[in-house]
Amino acid sequence: MSDVALKGAPASAPVPAKVETPFRRFVSEFCESKVAVGGAIVFGVIALVAIFAPWIAPQNPYDLAQLDIMDGRMEPGTVGGAGFTYWLGTDDQGRDMMSGIMYGLRISLMVGAGSALIACVVGASLGLLAAYAGKRTDTVIMRLVDLQLSFPSILVALMILAFLGKGIMNVVIALVIVEWAYYARTVRGTALVERRREYIEAAQCLALPTHRILFRHLLPNCLPPLIVVATMQVARAIALEATLSFLGLGVPITEPSLGLLIANGYEYMLSGKYWISFYPGIALLVTIVSINLMGDQLRDVLNPRLKK
Repeated sequence: MSDVALKGAPASAPVPAKVETPFRRFVSEFCESKVAVGGAIVFGVIALVAIFAPWIAPQNPYDLAQLDIMDGRMEPGTVGGAGFTYWLGTDDQGRDMMSGIMYGLRISLMVGAGSALIACVVGASLGLLAAYAGKRTDTVIMRLVDLQLSFPSILVALMILAFLGKGIMNVVIALVIVEWAYYARTVRGTALVERRREYIEAAQCLALPTHRILFRHLLPNCLPPLIVVATMQVARAIALEATLSFLGLGVPITEPSLGLLIANGYEYMLSGKYWISFYPGIALLVTIVSINLMGDQLRDVLNPRLKK
């Protein structure tokens, strides 16, 4: 009787296996590197500090009503005349260095990310056009790329800013001009391989518009190397902007970045007032290193050939 009952009993339904989506696979592979995860966490904290600087900074360092010239060049941990503790010291104008770094991060990240985004759009579009059109169009665009890459980036940026003058928008324009060639060369190399695929030939047979083939079919398959280059170029743009501001051709003094904060304390280094340049330099170094750590892991994840 029990045998009959067992035979007639319905079989238990199999437990469905978890479907691993591309996003989950990407996250799991990225998290394999603890160094990259640490870099991502550090950069996330830096970005949050920069975004919420007006609300979390102890002082608005560029509000003259909040400054006291008598508190100039105070050492870290010193209590000011109004009872305010300067944990990272002050500069020659009496501005709190901790607040200055928070506000400086806003400018540095905004200029770096903004210039990288615009350069990515311009360079990727020209790279797709060069690979798809070929012949004369490809020759003209790639000769411009070769010409651009033959000159040092900092030299080209200095020449452009010497002509345009100071200003955040002028710095962004200069960085876009020196960065777009990297995106164009990367996208063109990937698109040359993809344009020979069957799906591109099918799109051409259907007489789809050129812009639809380029940006809807060809561009998505060029994104992995483009994302890696964009990550690296953000760090490079931040470093270039800091260099330009340190040389006095970057952002104006009313909207200083980390590079300008470092320049403000350069003349006091030999007199022992190291903190004016030291702490902004540490913030700049940590920001660039954290972005590069993420970029290295992204390169390994998005390029299967580099996986061990």
